[in-house]
Amino acid sequence: QVQLVESGGGLVQPGGSLRLSCAASGFTFRSYAMSWVRQAPGKGLEWVSDISSGGGMTYYADSVKGRFTISRDNAKNTLYLQMDSLKPEDTAVYYCAKDPLGATRGQGTQVTVSS
Repeated sequence: QVQLVESGGGLVQPGGSLRLSCAASGFTFRSYAMSWVRQAPGKGLEWVSDISSGGGMTYYADSVKGRFTISRDNAKNTLYLQMDSLKPEDTAVYYCAKDPLGATRGQGTQVTVSS
């Protein structure tokens, strides 16, 4: 059974940083590209970033490019999202997902950017 458990969210001031983690189990993590998606209050799911199975290729939404960094540790079955220069519009529930549409995702972690 696929399990994705996110952690690391919280309240941060604009300009601040957070690092999200996602512990994966129930599938061969190193064989899959992984994604981060987010859902802001009152909005639908938004794709944020992808990383290839080996970690060599990364992709970002224009809204986060240059501020967020996706990475993974296949030895630890863990996905990461380093978020810097956070803006109030980054406020959302962040999910790690086994696909870019977020059809298979964890329970999410809340990120709130506010002064």
